[in-house]
Amino acid sequence: MKIAVIMGSDSDFPIVEKGLKILHDFGVETEVRVISAHRTPFKAIEFANNAEDMGFELIIGAAGKAAHLPGILAGVSVLPVIGLPIKSSTMDGLDSLLSIVQMPKGIPVATVAINGAENAALLAIQILSVKYEELRDKLKQYRVEMAEEVEKKDKAVQERL
Repeated sequence: MKIAVIMGSDSDFPIVEKGLKILHDFGVETEVRVISAHRTPFKAIEFANNAEDMGFELIIGAAGKAAHLPGILAGVSVLPVIGLPIKSSTMDGLDSLLSIVQMPKGIPVATVAINGAENAALLAIQILSVKYEELRDKLKQYRVEMAEEVEKKDKAVQERL
């Protein structure tokens, strides 16, 4: 199982890194690249065109501002693409979100929240878990652990009161 994580800029990395940690914790192989839809469009097209042959099963595209990267990748590749809108100095990331989520009919891009790298990673894992049962088992355990954390926090608040 191998996922490509493509960022439009290296400034996106601090956000993307949060999702990479989850992917690595689940044992998913990743390749991380900086490829701009606007500054290196032919490289983006070439990557998307060859992604399946390179063994990728899914692509996460992270981009801010105009955020066309996930759409370009989805327009060229038939692999599932998850768009990760990055908050920029402009419009608090709403521009990024709308650029990614408003795809035309026929070229879907699954889109997570602004700066939602963790959910992009978890959605990628959920998609891959259809094929890889071990990921499904790890997801179930992850959710148990999340619930246990909430219970601990609830107990700590109750004790303070």
